Amino acid sequence: MGKHLVSSFCFLFFVGIAFGQEAASFRTAYDDSIQGRRAAHTVMPFNRWIKSAGEVLRFGDPSQENHALDFAILPDSQHLVLEERYGVDILDTRSHKWVAHWNFVNDPAVRDLMSTYSGIKTFAFGGHTYIVWGAGNSRRSAVLVAEWDGTAVRNVTHLVVNAEWPAATALPNDIAVQVEGGEPYLYVVLNGNNRLMKVRFADRSVVWTVPTGVAPYGLRIVDNKVYVTNWAGPRVTEASPETAGTPWGNAYTSPVTGATARGSLSIIDARTGGVLGEAPLGLHPNALVCSPDSLFLYICNGNSDNISVFDVRRGVVTDSIPVGLFGGSITYYGSSPNALQLDASGTTLYVANGFDNALCVVQLGADVATRGRGKTLVRGYIPTEAYPGGVALFRGTLYVANIEAEGSGVLALAPTLVDDSMRMAYTIHQELGSMSIIPVPDDKKLKNFTERVREQSLLFRLALTNRAPRAGVAPKPVPERIGEPSVFRHVVYIIKENKTYDQVYGDMKPGRGAPGLCIYGDSVTPNQHRLASTFSLLDNYYAAGKCSAEGHQWADAAMVSDYVEKSVRAWFRSYPHRQDDALVYNRNGFIWNNALDHGKSVRVYGEACTTHYDEKLKWEDIYRGYLEHRDQGFYNTTTIGRLRPIISPDYPDCDNLVFTDQLRADIFIRDWKRAERAVGDSLPDLMVVSLPDDHTAGTSPNFPAPQAMVADNDLAVGRIIDVITHSRYWENTVVFVTEDDSQSGWDHISPYRTTGLVISPYSVFGRAIHTNYNQTGMVRTIEQILGIPPMNVIDATALPMFDCFSAERSSGVAFSHVVNQVPLDRMNRPVAELKGKAASFARASANQAFKDVDGGDDALMNRILWFAAKGEEPYPVATRP
Repeated sequence: MGKHLVSSFCFLFFVGIAFGQEAASFRTAYDDSIQGRRAAHTVMPFNRWIKSAGEVLRFGDPSQENHALDFAILPDSQHLVLEERYGVDILDTRSHKWVAHWNFVNDPAVRDLMSTYSGIKTFAFGGHTYIVWGAGNSRRSAVLVAEWDGTAVRNVTHLVVNAEWPAATALPNDIAVQVEGGEPYLYVVLNGNNRLMKVRFADRSVVWTVPTGVAPYGLRIVDNKVYVTNWAGPRVTEASPETAGTPWGNAYTSPVTGATARGSLSIIDARTGGVLGEAPLGLHPNALVCSPDSLFLYICNGNSDNISVFDVRRGVVTDSIPVGLFGGSITYYGSSPNALQLDASGTTLYVANGFDNALCVVQLGADVATRGRGKTLVRGYIPTEAYPGGVALFRGTLYVANIEAEGSGVLALAPTLVDDSMRMAYTIHQELGSMSIIPVPDDKKLKNFTERVREQSLLFRLALTNRAPRAGVAPKPVPERIGEPSVFRHVVYIIKENKTYDQVYGDMKPGRGAPGLCIYGDSVTPNQHRLASTFSLLDNYYAAGKCSAEGHQWADAAMVSDYVEKSVRAWFRSYPHRQDDALVYNRNGFIWNNALDHGKSVRVYGEACTTHYDEKLKWEDIYRGYLEHRDQGFYNTTTIGRLRPIISPDYPDCDNLVFTDQLRADIFIRDWKRAERAVGDSLPDLMVVSLPDDHTAGTSPNFPAPQAMVADNDLAVGRIIDVITHSRYWENTVVFVTEDDSQSGWDHISPYRTTGLVISPYSVFGRAIHTNYNQTGMVRTIEQILGIPPMNVIDATALPMFDCFSAERSSGVAFSHVVNQVPLDRMNRPVAELKGKAASFARASANQAFKDVDGGDDALMNRILWFAAKGEEPYPVATRP
């Protein structure tokens, strides 16, 4: 254990709360900090500290959410081109200065596109230097071709690539350039079309396209054979109940998790386009490199934490190299390898491990270099910023594209004391991108770097996580060891939508709030205010993701897959908040299958399903039917086989705001009371409940006003807690409440800060709890209570929410819900009745800001919500350091 961790153990707890030594040993000084840049590290909202080795360069428009994706070295050997979400940037490798930039918005023909996942390439031909990369959106795609003249990116053109049914967009991704017969040809994987395309560069004509596997990602050409990695594996060729869940076709999926169950490598003749074969790989194969002697391919398997070694001559995988930081004798999945680079000798492999926030340095044994098998050695790890997603090696220096950089919030520093008149605030979709520039370390420095990576990844907690349960230990609210008894038998886990702490609790005196940023205070959310006052106010609790597509993965699974990280802010193939895309899921799945795997009973309400209903019905129609107690024929389907028996069949899904949350609450309460009446204990051990209406529909006509939808959500929470606390199950039930993310507002501490509640007879009553907790710690606490192991590297290193519980049960505590002060059916006015900004925002709500949950312009939606609550008061703005 490193000296930084040893010195940072903290044993300060709330007075009167009894903790054991083992619970205390989970703590570090960072657990008492607030989110963001603190001391020598950046604290991320998912149990990681960030401090990169080497030099860090930042880029991007501060008003946008910027992400670095991939690199290519320019032929002049003096510059490097960075592929980022909104365009390309040129770096002078001698001065380490950005010297040129090109943005999609500069060209009206492609201004609606974004760079795809990776794969930028450069080449020189005919006295010109070219840059080529893929771009797209959810409707159309193109291959971009630009020229670099030594000072600027010029003459940018694009080749339109049409979608092929059933794809909605072709999604060109990785590109290879090969000169044949004296002229260059481009080979382009089409991730959406499930095809490989060959293009004659001179006239941009398509020579051929051929089928690949599902969601092809990367490619390399060796001896006129094209090798293509397939993110979702081979095409489905036989009938199977577990082939579902990817947009635009089927993939083989796990019946347990719903995640893709295979990965593959397509082999195609470069000249004819003939398909030569397909080899099995690990899960989520993505980036690949070729050895200098062209004998082997090294392929990242993002959902398997290893590198496949493919023998080009024999056409088979000969070895698998584990690269995860959390491997060895205590193995946890989730390092997420997703990019790699070989040195010139072909003996050292640098692997970008996304959730280790590090490069893994692999020494390839002599046998590997000659026969594809043999002893390999992970020499160590080099710290980067968050989620490295691209790596280049040039003249003894590593260049790393950090997809998450320092996370959102790097643009502003919150003051210690908030002046409400200034309204200094963070919002989630403002993030600078970053590149790390790291000289290749010697053995001594690599050893020090490795220790830093272990410290920053909180590796010390694994020894605590994996301790065997002790016999004869008395039940506790949160057991110190997994498998020891809890006083709780039942867990209710409520997931709401998209609010920051200051939006809701900014007016609560015991917490660190900014009243000027509070738009849904106690008059709109009286139940949540009373719950936070009665039980405990968590003013240092964070969502881990920036939007619902990430947020539901973090809330349900305590991590996201490489597919999610490669898609952030673009969401080309799907926006997967309702869990209907198998590529989204990490290998180990979700909290519900983890509970089922360990003998627990589960019921899921609204997560990971799609509700079928008459879509001609508007909110008022369904609300009227609800008030009249009419059966409106709603029913759910899910692509995840394990969920089908345990999903509530008629509980509306998390994506449909056309349903009042009172309908959702009624269905949950109906089931709860049925269990209350039954003999014995028929209540599920774990209940996962979606309550999404606090998302709101902005000021869209035919929907309630934002305050009404938030009040609807608040009342549903209050009614559910009322029933639970007045039932015979109350004494052995705990309720956790979280938002899935915090993207619809502003916060003066952190854009990730959100509302969270922990409700039980063993709660710490009437206190503000300042411990730094997050969604992954909430999931870990649920696991600890249920006696089930962590699912991955993130929840395995999370801090259980020990501080939220007392050792003694408080008798006589029951919660009675508060009647809403805002009418639930206070509707937004029709556009025809509005003028000026109100009319403009109503039209924008319907056409731009709200189409479905998170289906529009998030920044615009935030302005609409502010206007709906505050009128013409100045909109909060972030300040720069």
